[in-house]
Amino acid sequence: MSTARFLAIGVLVCTASSAIAKFPPLSDDAKAKAAEAAAKTAWSDKVSNYQLCKAQDRVAAKYVSDAKKAGKDVKPATTTPCADPGPFAYTPPPLEQSGAHSPPATAAGPPSTPATQSQTQGAPKK
Repeated sequence: MSTARFLAIGVLVCTASSAIAKFPPLSDDAKAKAAEAAAKTAWSDKVSNYQLCKAQDRVAAKYVSDAKKAGKDVKPATTTPCADPGPFAYTPPPLEQSGAHSPPATAAGPPSTPATQSQTQGAPKK
């Protein structure tokens, strides 16, 4: 029985240590592929919404025509037209040439002034 306990504890320790391990940061290529995949997913969602909108319009038109044939006076609701997302197009953002971000500008003065708040903002409004 004690062997089974030690074995179970060993399995838990190995599982926990692998779950805590950190993955290395993504490369620029992997980040670009992830951004393109996200853009493609967003576009496919727009296409799905467009197809759903067109299907709903067809069903509503069929309902109105069937109601008119049955002699009922049905007025179709006014809706916004379906927006076609067009073909998928992705333009990746430009990368900096050096691969590093520009340094911040050099400070021209101290970060704070000896002036009080009333001197910098003026007198309170009446």
